[in-house]
Amino acid sequence: MTSEIEALAQQLELHPDYKVLRRLTHTSVFNPALAGNKLCRGVVLDTETTGFDPLHDKVIELGMLLFDFDPATGEIHKVLDVFDELEDPGFPIPPATIAVHHITDDMVQGKQIDDEQVNALLKNVVVVIAHNAAFDRPFVEARWPIFETLNWACSIKDIDWREEGFGSAKLEYLLTTQGYFYEAHRAEADCRALLALLNQVLPQSQQTALLVMLETLNKPMKKVYAVGSPFETKDILKARGYRWSPDLRCWNRQLAGDKEMQDELAWLKHKVYGEKKARVEVETLGGTVRYSNREGHKEFVTL
Repeated sequence: MTSEIEALAQQLELHPDYKVLRRLTHTSVFNPALAGNKLCRGVVLDTETTGFDPLHDKVIELGMLLFDFDPATGEIHKVLDVFDELEDPGFPIPPATIAVHHITDDMVQGKQIDDEQVNALLKNVVVVIAHNAAFDRPFVEARWPIFETLNWACSIKDIDWREEGFGSAKLEYLLTTQGYFYEAHRAEADCRALLALLNQVLPQSQQTALLVMLETLNKPMKKVYAVGSPFETKDILKARGYRWSPDLRCWNRQLAGDKEMQDELAWLKHKVYGEKKARVEVETLGGTVRYSNREGHKEFVTL
């Protein structure tokens, strides 16, 4: 019966008016390992939580896939281990979040994620990857300090999906462009979907999504703070991609690489400060800091 349905699907695919989506199946081996090539270990991670604030909300599900990959080509070899556990947050899960991930109070009652297993799985891992690492990292760092010591990458921010020709960076959408669908918003399922996506070759760069993302680890991520920028320049700063920080009361923008930062400083001096002498603040965010709520190294630079 399955072969008959697949034959129908293949027939539909030949017609220009139809696109076929196949259920994403669990894959353990993605590519053969080439003799002599040194493989590295990575983890794709996803959490389900009680809400959006890591200071008050808690992780109620942690999913991780440990895999090995060729750092030279970005090809994923195979899944080495699978981790998915629930944890009781100690208070009722809000109905609004239950509606998203369908994890109820009864499902987590009395459960606790095994800290020793988490630490063991992360041994010798060179990078942790999450689809929106700025959300997941603060949550897991608050619960498991080992995550503070690891390099992190974000499959939303570290790949220019629009430049690659995609209309959205949502994981479900990106998988549909590759011809797959899956049941989203549970940790292990999202991890498997992300790993399958990272194994795909991107249309513009002609590299695997994993390699494109990993290359950003070799570039220092920096953030520039346009301290004391004139009020009348707020619109051009916003158009440039700057965001307002209410606590710091200034505009800031994140960049990747020293050259990008030098170009940005020249743009600020000309467009924002009108060639006048000014001091801006530059923050360097290494792999063990970026996407966390911790500060990197900050210094003032005179324009």
